[in-house]
Amino acid sequence: MPSVSDLPDIADSAAPESLASLSDPAYQVFLDSLNYLTPEEILRIRQAYAFSEIAHAGQRRYSGEPYITHPLAVAGALAEWHMDAQVLMAALLHDVVEDTGVTKAEVARRFGKPVADLVDGLSKLDKIEFRSYQEAQAENFRKMLMAMARDLRVVLIKLADRLHNLQTMAAVRPDKRRRIAGETLEIYAPIANRLGLNKLYRELQDTSFQLIHPMRARVLARAMKAARGNRRELLALILDGISRKMHEAGIAAQVFGREKSLYSIYRKMTEKSLSFSQVLDIYGFRVIVKDQLTCYLALGVLHSLYKPISEKFKDYIAIPKANGYQSLHTALIGPYGTPIEVQVRTQEMHHMAQEGIASHWLYKDTESSGADLQVRTHKWLESLLELQSTAGDPTEFLEHVKIDLFPNEVYVFTPKGKIMELPRGATAIDFAYSVHTDIGNHCIAARINNELMPLRTELKNGDQVEVITAPYATPNPVWLSYVKTGHARGRIRHFLKTMQQEESARLGRHLLSQELQDIGIQIDEIPEQTWEDMMRISGLRSAQELFTEIGLGKRLAAVVARRLISQDVSLQNEAMATPASIVIRGTEGMAVQLAPCCRPIPGDAIIGMIKKGQGLVIHIHDCPYVRKLMSSEPQKCLDVEWAAAAEKLFDVGIQIIARRERGVLAKIATCLGDAGSNIESVNMEEKTVDGGVSALNFMIQVADRRHLANVMRALRHVPGVIRISRIRAE
Repeated sequence: MPSVSDLPDIADSAAPESLASLSDPAYQVFLDSLNYLTPEEILRIRQAYAFSEIAHAGQRRYSGEPYITHPLAVAGALAEWHMDAQVLMAALLHDVVEDTGVTKAEVARRFGKPVADLVDGLSKLDKIEFRSYQEAQAENFRKMLMAMARDLRVVLIKLADRLHNLQTMAAVRPDKRRRIAGETLEIYAPIANRLGLNKLYRELQDTSFQLIHPMRARVLARAMKAARGNRRELLALILDGISRKMHEAGIAAQVFGREKSLYSIYRKMTEKSLSFSQVLDIYGFRVIVKDQLTCYLALGVLHSLYKPISEKFKDYIAIPKANGYQSLHTALIGPYGTPIEVQVRTQEMHHMAQEGIASHWLYKDTESSGADLQVRTHKWLESLLELQSTAGDPTEFLEHVKIDLFPNEVYVFTPKGKIMELPRGATAIDFAYSVHTDIGNHCIAARINNELMPLRTELKNGDQVEVITAPYATPNPVWLSYVKTGHARGRIRHFLKTMQQEESARLGRHLLSQELQDIGIQIDEIPEQTWEDMMRISGLRSAQELFTEIGLGKRLAAVVARRLISQDVSLQNEAMATPASIVIRGTEGMAVQLAPCCRPIPGDAIIGMIKKGQGLVIHIHDCPYVRKLMSSEPQKCLDVEWAAAAEKLFDVGIQIIARRERGVLAKIATCLGDAGSNIESVNMEEKTVDGGVSALNFMIQVADRRHLANVMRALRHVPGVIRISRIRAE
């Protein structure tokens, strides 16, 4: 067998296939499918095949077949979509860089840079070491999506590659089969759906389902086959009725039944806890007509034939789905009360629904809608690039992308009438971030259909949304629990992470400066070389990073101070011991936290505890948690004290034992307001203290310990109040 270097360059006229290749039926079928290309392009593809065949010589798949059968099958699937010559060459060569000694430069020299870039976008990052399989998977996926953003054809090759791999996994270990199939259901099938590749989407789902649950798939397939025979008579009756009615109305239409896929039936059964017969009770039909206007005429005919279920109507022609899908969907009550679902669309819409982005290459009649879908897809890819820039690591990026691959959308309107597409379950916060990041970062409320609503309100189709902002507002970490879009989640996390790092760095510098002052050294006097030595020892890139780690509690300021001094003899000579406390104002931000177990307020004797990942946590001096930590890890305790004047209100818990009398709660609330305190929350303990007395737990806000004493003194004069106490940690 000749080596790769023996092959002629792309400019050579001869196609160097071996006799074995020319006699291979699969290869001949592939060549016959290339009749839409020019002879010159076919010659280049034959040369790419020969190059790949020699590069993979001696390699076999798990099934025992020569490895070349795989790239040939992938290229054959892409030829069915009438993809261009560059894509077919890249498909034939897609594993040569990853699995053989061929380099990207060699592929570029022989077949051109565009082909080499496509192959590179499909190659895994095998030479980089990752901490886990999940991290490697996430990084490889990120690389593919970035290549896809540059050239959409990368993902089409990848999806065809993934489908053939799934179809030929009989010889692969069961655990590996399940892992790859699960990854397909989680990532690749949703991408196919996002690109409108409906036929491929169903194939990926069904094949993955059969690999993960082979027994369930076989049982369902047998049940479907049996049901098909039982339903034939009713299907024929409905089909005949729709066809006859269309003919009477003078509408030329193709009418046919559509069968649910195995996986869609299984998913509906599991998600909605339905039996097989309940899922199969709904009959699906499709009506294909000549143009858009006729779609609406056909819809009227259907509604005159069978009674429509009004809330089930969807117009995806006026407002297409994000993947370019267009159809009218209606639900009807058919003969004998049978539920019927009908899709009405044109032939062009049908092509788009089945092949999605690939229809741009496959059908000439979908060029306008295909171009529109390409614009939509590129916008989505741009949003992925933006997500990639804000995500902290590959795993976080993959999480954001999975969120953005939700198949269902809601369509809402801006005050100016612009349509915005969001995933189902999206909230007003998601809408705010989809308008602009600054709008999201500063939003405080939303006006939905002219009514003031909270930001967590889920949006519904047709809602008109106006976002209300304030310059002082910032994202709340709680938002992460109910936002749905990856864009919003990524932006909120980016803001919080940046804010936390900045605040942590300020706190860390303050802690280190305080520690150094205690021993007679000013932080600004430390030489640059000493900082550089410290960074080298710590494995950090900058002093700012060191300050951040101190502020987050990942490093102790006292330890860092000692290390800095040990690096410089002159600092050792200056060092002296003069301890001082850290002053707490309550406005330091996320890096200084007031412990929720004891809720300290100004006036309480306090102590600071360094807690990894949380920074400095302030406790009351006699808090049980502090007593426990003092005995086990005293080096984590720091002396702290309150600033002379409080700069904010602080939360504190109080318990009020009161008689169960009408109006007592209102009197207590009025008294708290008069005493200058805010009520954060209130609850009544389930168990009453005795027959006519209840325990009320309030979370109130006070300025300091003296303010709390004044509030409690005022509450004792409220009729019905028996006893008041501050809620302490146990």
